[in-house]
Amino acid sequence: MTLKLYAHPFSSYCQKVLIALYENDTPFEYLTLDDQKNGAALEALWPIKKFPVLVDEERSILEASIIIEHLDLHHPGPVRLIPEDPRAALDIRLMDRFFDNYIATPMQKIVLDRLRPEQDRDPYGVTEARAMLDKAYGWLDRTLADRQWANGAAFSLADCAAATSLFYADWAHPMGDRYPRVRDYRRKLLARPSFARAVDEARPYRPYFPLGAPDRD
Repeated sequence: MTLKLYAHPFSSYCQKVLIALYENDTPFEYLTLDDQKNGAALEALWPIKKFPVLVDEERSILEASIIIEHLDLHHPGPVRLIPEDPRAALDIRLMDRFFDNYIATPMQKIVLDRLRPEQDRDPYGVTEARAMLDKAYGWLDRTLADRQWANGAAFSLADCAAATSLFYADWAHPMGDRYPRVRDYRRKLLARPSFARAVDEARPYRPYFPLGAPDRD
């Protein structure tokens, strides 16, 4: 049975899963949420209506990191995104959590705040989110000193998380030249064919970015 992915091309967490699928040329049916019919099907599978959701036979798999773990276990390809060694796998999962919690989450705070009515915005919360991004950029810049990818020499789940979170975070809170290793790592991720494909698929939606998409990338 073909894998089915309910996703939207402009969503960072959907792109995270798409990178994993594209890395291994894993066949799947892409059910984009521009189609109202697919949106209704997603809600029936997962009433919270968060995406992506992967359907594998009769099973629905939720949350981007879990979907990638599922793919690595049940539909493995030449690019293994989680090491078999459990100690090494813990390090990968730690970096995955870092990118989701300390890059993607504050980035989303900044973006979603702009969608609120002006009288309901949270300037203090946005200031906190920007401060968190600066702390995270700084830590990552030091951590990348002796690494080719997020956790060493091999592309992994952590890089799937890094690609999308750093892509949008730099739009919301530009890193400039203050964090050269992070800047160069982001460029390297953008050159990765799997992520470049996901970015290209999302280009038509850039006018919807609440802060205004920069004329780059």
